[in-house]
Amino acid sequence: MDAMINICEMTASDTEAVAAMEESIFTTPWKLRDFEDLLDQPDRGCIVAKSGDMIVGCAVFHNIVGDVDITNVQVKEAYRGKGIGKRLVKAAMEKARAAGGERFTLEVRESNLAAISLYESLGFTVEGKRKNFYENPREDALIMWNRKARNNL
Repeated sequence: MDAMINICEMTASDTEAVAAMEESIFTTPWKLRDFEDLLDQPDRGCIVAKSGDMIVGCAVFHNIVGDVDITNVQVKEAYRGKGIGKRLVKAAMEKARAAGGERFTLEVRESNLAAISLYESLGFTVEGKRKNFYENPREDALIMWNRKARNNL
C-alpha cells in the first residue's frame, strides 16, 4: 500500500482486473465486455490507478457532444482516503476535455458523503436528484455538474 500510485489510461491488459474490482465493489457491476468496449474510443475511456502492477482504482468517462458523464469511480477500500479518487477524476476530466469535453456530470449515492465531498472539491455542485436510481440497496442519486471545469483543474 505504500508503493507509489500511477495514474494512467486503461489498457487491454488491465480490463480483467478492472472488471474484477468493479464486481467486488458495486452491487450492480459492469461486466468485462463493458470495459473492453472502452478501449480505443475517442469519446470515452477509463483511467486507472495502479500500485505496482495492481489496479486499485478507476474512473470511466463518456463525452456526449461536450457533456461528459463520469461513471464507475472506484477505489479499493484499503486505498481510500489517500487522494486517489480525486486524482482519478481529475485525470478523467483532463482526458475528456482534451477530446472536446466542456461540462461534466455524474451521479452519486445520496448517502456517499465522502464521494460528494470529493466531487465538491473539484467544483461539482448538486443540481438534481434521480429517485430510486440505485439498487441493492435502493437509494436516490444526486446529480452533480461541473460546468466550469477549465477553471477548476
